Amino acid sequence: MGRLSVDGFKKSVKSQVIVVLDNVRSLNNIGSVFRTSDAFRVEEIILCGITGTPPHREIHKTALGSTDSVKWTYFKTTPEAIQSLKKKNWTVIAIEQIDTSISLANFKPEKEAKYAFVFGNEINGITNEILDYVDVCIEIPQFGTKHSFNISISAGIVLWHYYFQISA
Repeated sequence: MGRLSVDGFKKSVKSQVIVVLDNVRSLNNIGSVFRTSDAFRVEEIILCGITGTPPHREIHKTALGSTDSVKWTYFKTTPEAIQSLKKKNWTVIAIEQIDTSISLANFKPEKEAKYAFVFGNEINGITNEILDYVDVCIEIPQFGTKHSFNISISAGIVLWHYYFQISA
C-alpha cells in the first residue's frame, strides 16, 4: 500500500502542525490522536499536565505503533508549552467553543504558516487561563443535541480540514 516505515516517516517532510493535548485524561484518546497525527504527518505532539505519555499499554492499544513514529514532548503545564511555541513563531489555536471562536469552515490556513492546535480535557475543555495564551479559537460546527465531539474525533476533523485546505 505504499506506507512509510517508521524510519521513512521520521525522515519525511511533515505538516507544519503541532498538536497540543491539554490535560487529556483518556489514554485511548491519546493513542488515537497519535495515530491520526501519524496519518497527517504532524510534526509533533505536545503532552501537557495529566496527559499520559508513552510507553503505556492503554495508549499503545489505539496508537498501534504511532508513538514510535510521531515525535512527542511533555510539558508540566500547557501555558509553559504555549509560551515555548510562541517563542518559535507558532500560531496557537485552541479548539474550543467560546463567544469569540470562529467556525472551522472559515479557517483558511496559510501554506507557509506554522500552527499548533490545542485540544482540551474531555470534561472541562480548555480553561480560561489557557485561552488567555492562544492566538485564536476555532469551533467545529455541530447540528445535533450534543455540543461537543470526543477529543480524538475533534483532532481528526481539524487535522483533515487543515490538510485539505493546504493541499488545495
